[in-house]
Amino acid sequence: MSKTLEVRGLRKVYEGPGRSVEALADLTFSVDASELVCVLGPSGCGKTTLLRCVAGLLEPTAGEVLLEGARVTGPPPGMAVVFQEYGRSLFPWMTVRANVELPLRAKRLPGGRRDELVTGALGAVGLDDVHGAYPWQLSGGMQQRVAIARAVAYQPHVLLMDEPFAAVDAQTRAELEDLVRSVWQRTGVTIVFVTHDIDEAVYLGQRVLVLSSSPTVVQEDVAVDLPGERDQLSTRSDPRFVQLRTHLYAQIQQAKRGEGRTAPPSPEGAAAGPGS
Repeated sequence: MSKTLEVRGLRKVYEGPGRSVEALADLTFSVDASELVCVLGPSGCGKTTLLRCVAGLLEPTAGEVLLEGARVTGPPPGMAVVFQEYGRSLFPWMTVRANVELPLRAKRLPGGRRDELVTGALGAVGLDDVHGAYPWQLSGGMQQRVAIARAVAYQPHVLLMDEPFAAVDAQTRAELEDLVRSVWQRTGVTIVFVTHDIDEAVYLGQRVLVLSSSPTVVQEDVAVDLPGERDQLSTRSDPRFVQLRTHLYAQIQQAKRGEGRTAPPSPEGAAAGPGS
């Protein structure tokens, strides 16, 4: 299977007056084509910094990010990002349809093709009937669906998601988790999903990358060996789901204590994924 995304020796140091802060120490991992990988770590470990470096929005101090073999030196055309602050990423004076269409205009796609992609993306996220509404007229969960539709319509090779459901209620979060898996299965897009929620990481991902506390390294790479078809009731009550959640919780606690600078061997019952 081809490596769509490669992160090699990534390091990021923030320089300030009289001090420097090493956010990322040495991160190396890869993501295969059409894979859904979750990134999990304690608060302040640099998850967002990592994602911004991968997206070409932040220049690393050392190391490199490769998208389909080409080095990322700025926002690449084959990548889309969905941020946590969905309200700030949508233009309130533009309709839902116009918001979704905007990046396609930047691509200079013909009008007919734009209409086709926007209609398909809105249908995929269940917003067919609100295309003429404005973001401020929608709930938070529906606004985040608009942001996801915009990313899907763009047809990226890689979709980066930075804690996109952190600001919505639990019921909406569950619906959006199922939406992401549905979109992923339908389109085959490669997804890197950053979250601080252990249950969410296990439910969504094929793999979970556990990050250490800052300065950050990959503490462990865990394969989520759950069935491909998942639902909120049966999957979360599966004994294997509970085992994985317990193992990842222990890893996060270890990271908080600063004990995760080098990846330990996976204990019996927790399958290590590629690159671990």
